Parts: sequence; C-alpha cells; structure tokens
Amino acid sequence: MMKMKLVKTLLLLLCVKLFCYAVIGAPQTCPANNEDKCGDSDEWKGEFFPDIPKIKYEGPSSKNVLSFKWYNAEEEILGKKMKDWLRFSVAFWHTFRGTGADPFGAPTKYWPWEDGTNSLNMAKRRMRANFEFISKLGVDFWCFHDRDIAPDGKTLEESNANLDEVVALAQELQTKAKKRVLWGTAQLFMHPRYMHGAATSSELKVYAYAAAQVKKAIEVTHYLGGENYVFWGGREGYQSLLNTDMERELNHLARFFEAAVAYKKKIGFNGTFLIEPKPQEPTKHQYDWDAATSANFLRKYGLTGEFKLNIECNHATLSGHSCHHELETARINGLLGNIDANTGDPQVGWDTDQFLVDIQEATLIMLSVIRNGGLAPGGFNFDAKLRRESTDVEDLFIAHIVGMDTLARGLRNAAKLIEVIHWTLPLHLFVFS
Repeated sequence: MMKMKLVKTLLLLLCVKLFCYAVIGAPQTCPANNEDKCGDSDEWKGEFFPDIPKIKYEGPSSKNVLSFKWYNAEEEILGKKMKDWLRFSVAFWHTFRGTGADPFGAPTKYWPWEDGTNSLNMAKRRMRANFEFISKLGVDFWCFHDRDIAPDGKTLEESNANLDEVVALAQELQTKAKKRVLWGTAQLFMHPRYMHGAATSSELKVYAYAAAQVKKAIEVTHYLGGENYVFWGGREGYQSLLNTDMERELNHLARFFEAAVAYKKKIGFNGTFLIEPKPQEPTKHQYDWDAATSANFLRKYGLTGEFKLNIECNHATLSGHSCHHELETARINGLLGNIDANTGDPQVGWDTDQFLVDIQEATLIMLSVIRNGGLAPGGFNFDAKLRRESTDVEDLFIAHIVGMDTLARGLRNAAKLIEVIHWTLPLHLFVFS
C-alpha cells in the first residue's frame, strides 16, 4: 500500500513538474490582463519596450550598454552632422519578423506583443512596435518589404488591400514620430510562385504577377515618402545553365526594369532606384553577382542614370570581395546609392547578416562614403539580425547600438585619416558636399 501511494505521489509530482515546464517554455503571446483574443486588436496597453529609455550619447567612458559611446547625432564631422553622414535605418524584416528559426531548428524568439498569427491586426501591432523602437533608438529611417509589413492574401487584390490598411497606419505613425522611409521593396523570393524567378521567370503569369506586385510596392513607397526603392533578385539567376536561356532571362529582366522606370516617372516618384548585388543564395548564381557585373548590366541595357547600387557588405564577401572594394567599384562608376550595413563570418560560406563590429572595416567603409560626398538620399540600413541564441527584447537595442557606434567610430577614424594624409593624395578624392 505504501509503495502504491509513493508511486502515485511521484507520478503527481512528475505531472506538476511537466506542467510547469510547459508554462515556462510557452511563448509570451498575450499582454497580462487581456481578456480578448490576442489577434482581435492591434492595440497595445502601455509601451512595447517599457524598460528601455531613449538611447543617448554618453561617450566612450560610459559603461551603460543602453547608450551610445561614439555616435553623437548632432556632432559635426568634416562639415556634416554625424546623423547626416550616416542616415541610419532599421530593417523591419530582421527586427520585427526575425524569429531565430533556421533550417535545423524552430523559432527561438517570442516577443511579448506577438500572438502567433500573421493576421492584419498583428501586422498593425508590429508597426506600432516598430515606431516606438526607432524613436527610442533615435533613428530617423526605416525600410521594409511589402510582405513583411502586411500579410499575403489569397489573391493579389486581397494582398493589396491588406497592404493599404497597414500602410495607412504606418503613414499616421511616421508622421507623428517624424520618421521617414529610407527604402521599400517587394518580396519576390519567398512565395512558391517565384521558385524559377520573378522578372526572369519563364512563366508569363508569374512575370505579370511580379510586375503587379512591384507596381504596388512602388506606389506604397511613394505614398510613404520613401527616398529609394530597392530591387533584390534573390531568385533572378539559375541552378544550372543546362536548362537556362541566360540571354533571354537577362533580356526579360531588363524589360522589367524599363517598365519600372517608366511607371516611376508616370506617378512622379522621385526616389532613387537601387539594385542590390549578391552572388548566390538562394540561387546557385544570381545575375547581379557584384557591383561590376551590375554596372555592366546597366550599361548594356541603357539603364545607366536610372539606377544606383545598394551595396551589402555580407554580399560583397560572398562574391570574393571586401566591402570596401564593392563600395569603391560602385563609387568610381557613379553608382553608390546606399549601404546595407552588416557583415559575414569569414569561416562560413553563407549570408549570416551579422551586425558590423569590425572598426577597421567600418573605417574603410566610411572612407568610401566620405569620398562619395555622403550617401543621401541613401543611407545605412541595418540589414542585420540577432543571433538565434539572443532572445531578450533588450538585445534588439544593444545590437543596433553596437552597429551604430561601430560606424560612428569608423567615421571619426576616416576623418582623422583624411586630415593626416590629405596632402599626399589627389584633392579630387575628397570633395565634400
């Protein structure tokens, strides 16, 4: 009898323990006293980041991780304020849609405001979190893909309606917060319809759908006052040349760009069109391999003057170049328009999208930016994500602070370098606007 009672007691304790583990390990999906279903409203009581103050400059001696050590927005360097040299932007997709999932594991990040759905109300709640985040961080710009900010519908019309509803809220919030869109773009790589490409697809229906999606994304970017629009061809390439008509696909891509330019002019969008080079991933070989390849494409098809380049540092290293090399290639061809600020791991061969922490690399990057006279209307977009193991909301701020401080220190170093050696170099290399 005693043994039976002991066994029952142990089983009861085991069940209680398992229940506790389940509760502790469950995603944080609802505010504490919300009686309604989470996805029924886009409202949020209180702040999204209640324990985070507005980030301020405290100088190199500060031990406060939630402060800037090198980035002082209003400080002038070589005749420009730091904020005007750097023009920082937060990437909506990594910051608010990144889950920590990878090909080998499930998501690890469960932000308090998430409810586990991809509903329209959830999209609006994320947008509210976005503007609180960039306001506290002290950043003036943000970037987005269309399908990151609004859910994909069953039809193009439904997708557009969803996008319109979220964008209306974004316009309201950014006006109130006095923030701007650095660039927008269309996500033409995730949906199965784009498995063979979008602008290079051999399927007429897919090509037409992609054109309609880009048309809407340009309209939305224009409506939000976006200063640039990006084309990244993640699926514009091939897995094998044996079943690829490269010339035909490149011709289709050029016609696609020509149509975009014509529509841009038709609606009066004055933002800069940017092509973002990348050698591979997800395709084996992308057509915009690097800055030189992209420049040649623009020349061949008579598109020079209509486009500039958005150089991503991690993409540069994947193509076998340094970020500095890609920036200089773009600059000397008059094509340097924007920088996606991140870095990769030299020990791995894929796009890791890490925050830049290498001061030497940052110094060389800023040397190119200064030689270019700045990046406006482009800027530095943090196309970078937290590591899978980084799961605290505070980490979102710390990561961006480190990235901003690294580039700010690079700017200070580059300015000193120019002041010391300018007399040994041709004057035309350092014309500032």
